[in-house]
Amino acid sequence: MDNEMIFKVCNYGVLPVWLLLAVAPRWRVTEVVAGSAVVSLAIAVVYAAIAFTSLGNAEGSMGSLAGVQQLFTNPSVALIGWLHYLAFDLFIGAWEVRNARRVGIHHLLVIPCLIATLMLGPVGLLMYFVLRWIYKEWVLPADGTAG
Repeated sequence: MDNEMIFKVCNYGVLPVWLLLAVAPRWRVTEVVAGSAVVSLAIAVVYAAIAFTSLGNAEGSMGSLAGVQQLFTNPSVALIGWLHYLAFDLFIGAWEVRNARRVGIHHLLVIPCLIATLMLGPVGLLMYFVLRWIYKEWVLPADGTAG
């Protein structure tokens, strides 16, 4: 399979999981697919296969911004960079949903965080942590238990 096909399969393959996290977080299928991290792990396997076969041939380094830029001119390295985002962002989005349920945050409040995590990774995680902090500071009762 060529890089473009791998990109499309992985890129579009994560979207149904994100949709499940947003609209059906308690559905058993969502819990199995997203909660088990099976999709993130599948992407990690593809990532590892490409990394082990391509990184040795790539010019550049991770020691400077210029070196990283040079690495990412290699299509295989750009692909594993994107796969890195897909796997980790999805893993974090699934964690946000599980953590919000455990803490007692209403799921509708988590959806904007999920969208931001899908589109802007760390910004979505930051939004979720701010939401969780606000919830714990102002919504939970004084004894710290969710109602």
